[in-house]
Amino acid sequence: MVEFTLWDILRNLLLAARWTVALSLIAFVAGGALGLLLVLARTLPAGAVGRWAGRCVALHVEVFQGTPLLMQLFLAYFGLALLGLEVSAWLAAALALTLHASAFLAEIWRGCIEAVPRGQWDAAASLALTRSEQLRRVIAPQALRIAIAPTVGFLVQVIKGTALASVIGFIELAKAGTMITNATFRPFAVYACVAAIYFAMCYPVSAFSRRLERRLNGAR
Repeated sequence: MVEFTLWDILRNLLLAARWTVALSLIAFVAGGALGLLLVLARTLPAGAVGRWAGRCVALHVEVFQGTPLLMQLFLAYFGLALLGLEVSAWLAAALALTLHASAFLAEIWRGCIEAVPRGQWDAAASLALTRSEQLRRVIAPQALRIAIAPTVGFLVQVIKGTALASVIGFIELAKAGTMITNATFRPFAVYACVAAIYFAMCYPVSAFSRRLERRLNGAR
């Protein structure tokens, strides 16, 4: 019987953690880009087309906020296969997490924009700025300060949410922990290491968020 040392366990978990980090970054960056488009479509309506765009964005947000991420992963992986599209677990997980993140980030950022006092919009309008110029030059800088904490907080949720990708066969940190447990029969040691690695990934992000928020509030 092969004996696994604590270093063997930790080394293999760290190798799997690379995929957790990669999936988290792809989902957050791609979801943020899509979420920005969604919040602009909802914040800057222009006639009938704008109203329909706003309704489609609202539907997207309600669907992905109102259904479990686990179900979204299943649908992305098995649903696309039913349509004749063979996708890997990696691609399905990235797609599901991107759409999931876009819905939450769009709603977070919309709330931050609406948190800016209405008088700021009126003051910008009095300068003969267009709606898009009002948002870009006056509202967005103020909303950015409000958005930092919830946005970074959601990044932490994305990192932890990647653990659900294991249900479709994607081998990330949590899945690797299960596989190593089955091989070593040392669940406490393995999952303690898994928890420590998740903490090591999430705590610096939260600490950076608090530091950046204090700096921006001080500059204000």
